Amino acid sequence: MGLLGRLRLYLEMIKFSHTLFALPFALMGAILAARGIPDGRTLFWILVAMVGARSGAMGMNRYADRDLDALNPRTKDRSLPRGLIRPGQVLALVAVSFALLLLAAYSLNPLCLALAPGAILVLAGYSYTKRFTTLSHLILGLCLGLAPIGAWIAVAGRLELAPLLLGGAVLCWVAGFDILYALADVAFDRAHGLFSVPARLGEQGGLTVSLLLHALTPILLAAVGALLGLGGWYYAGVLFVLLLLVVEHVVIRRYGVSRLEFAFFSVNGVLSVGILLFTLADLLR
Repeated sequence: MGLLGRLRLYLEMIKFSHTLFALPFALMGAILAARGIPDGRTLFWILVAMVGARSGAMGMNRYADRDLDALNPRTKDRSLPRGLIRPGQVLALVAVSFALLLLAAYSLNPLCLALAPGAILVLAGYSYTKRFTTLSHLILGLCLGLAPIGAWIAVAGRLELAPLLLGGAVLCWVAGFDILYALADVAFDRAHGLFSVPARLGEQGGLTVSLLLHALTPILLAAVGALLGLGGWYYAGVLFVLLLLVVEHVVIRRYGVSRLEFAFFSVNGVLSVGILLFTLADLLR
């Protein structure tokens, strides 16, 4: 296999395209901290940190789940279970990715560097949480919720309430759609002793918990706007988020897991980019 082919395998393994979920919220944290567009150097190192964090976390997830993925009909065709990539190569990717995150944190400011090891512990540890706690969805939400918090610190050099509220909104959003995604694996999770909200509470219970978490998302986003004195464009973005979350739940309730890919990837990708653009429009108005 050529270099480009192997690169495609690695990018597919870590779902590099799904960086779209977390990156807009990281950029949102950065522009809110700067009340506009941060300088190019800071933006560059935030992007490097995001790539390192996301790649390391996904690589660790694939490594931790390699045996389970081989048993699950939904995931058995992934490159690691098929032997197209070796476990040692995945661990090497994880090590390089987290080293990149540390380099970016060092290049940003001392607080970023001091907090980076804790972030790596959360990112690497999430992959094992589904083996012992139903709260694994919230821990995944925390992983992505750290993105806007870290970006805010990268720009401002300090932690404040606003980025914590924004991180909380991301946590609820991600945990909510991760619960929806887990609907596809209820039977598998129960058979193999894995923990998820749908596996424990059933489909309706999972839908209810997801709905409650998603109800909190626009509330927390609105709280960020109130705290920072943001204007109409930002609140239009909050309404946009609310609308898309309603669409997501209507689709899942009407069509079930057969439309999961649309609800999970398309709607959430548009949501994250949309709220970033509305926020930017508000700050630059």
